[in-house]
Amino acid sequence: MSENVTQQTYYPDDEIDLRELFSTVWRGKWIIILATFIFAAAGVGFALYKPNIYQSSVLIAPAQEEGGGLGGLASQFGGLASLAGINLGGGSSNKTVIAKEVLQSRAFLTNFFHRHDLEVPLMALDGWNEKSGEWDYDQDKYNPETSEWLLDSDGESYKPTDWEMVETFREDHFSVSEAKETGMITVSVKHYSPVLAKQWAEKLVQDLNEHMRKQDVEEAEARIAYLEEKLDETNVAGMQQVFYQLIENETRTVMLANAQKEYVFKTIDPAVIAEEKAEPKRALICVIATLLGGMFGVFIVFIRAFIGSGPDKVLSGHEVSDAAV
Repeated sequence: MSENVTQQTYYPDDEIDLRELFSTVWRGKWIIILATFIFAAAGVGFALYKPNIYQSSVLIAPAQEEGGGLGGLASQFGGLASLAGINLGGGSSNKTVIAKEVLQSRAFLTNFFHRHDLEVPLMALDGWNEKSGEWDYDQDKYNPETSEWLLDSDGESYKPTDWEMVETFREDHFSVSEAKETGMITVSVKHYSPVLAKQWAEKLVQDLNEHMRKQDVEEAEARIAYLEEKLDETNVAGMQQVFYQLIENETRTVMLANAQKEYVFKTIDPAVIAEEKAEPKRALICVIATLLGGMFGVFIVFIRAFIGSGPDKVLSGHEVSDAAV
């Protein structure tokens, strides 16, 4: 004779018991409060420790270019000029695009730093005292009394290289943005000192215009010398006409470049001394630190509950039981 054995098993639900979760959080409320307080205090301290950073911006627009010029001569005399081995091209390059790339180039920025002696204010400062108007130097790297860079533990000087200055300037102080709809370009500079931020923004635009103007003048003068040399070598009336026209055009380029102060970019809205800081966002830092502290506290509470009671009691209030009849 055999008996039927009935086995009944109760499986826990996959759903999380919210009451158990809240109970676990409530039991660990002091841990959460303590973690939140520590993170909030650290956030406040960090926010207060960070010095104010000010930003000045210059709004510039491409200067109006004269029509005609070399492009018109290329279409008119391109065939004859090619016989003399002169390539007039199909038109002038976009100076605005080139100038924008030059502004952000390593060579231009390096020359800018050395031209205006920006090594110390760029790399040796920790802040700026608004009341006294004096710099706060990083005296672990630079001695303001002797104006000398100090040595590190390996005996190497803290004096920055050109590469380090460019990288620091690009990452922490300098930005360029362009409005695609209008073509307007904004050059922004950040620094501890609002006065220095304004000066750097202005000088960047001024030096860029001067750099592009000088480059175009030198190239035009070199072309004039070459064309005059070719003019002396030919007796063909047609070619002489081409050379005279080209020389006239290049001479006109030199004259206009020397007479135009804002050569590539025209200032629409000049830089001003900022009266409000751009960074740091102290309130935001404190809020984020407080939220992180709360989340970290909750995480610790659940880890403790998981280790102490096992995952089933933390996540579910149901139990597993087997009964056999």
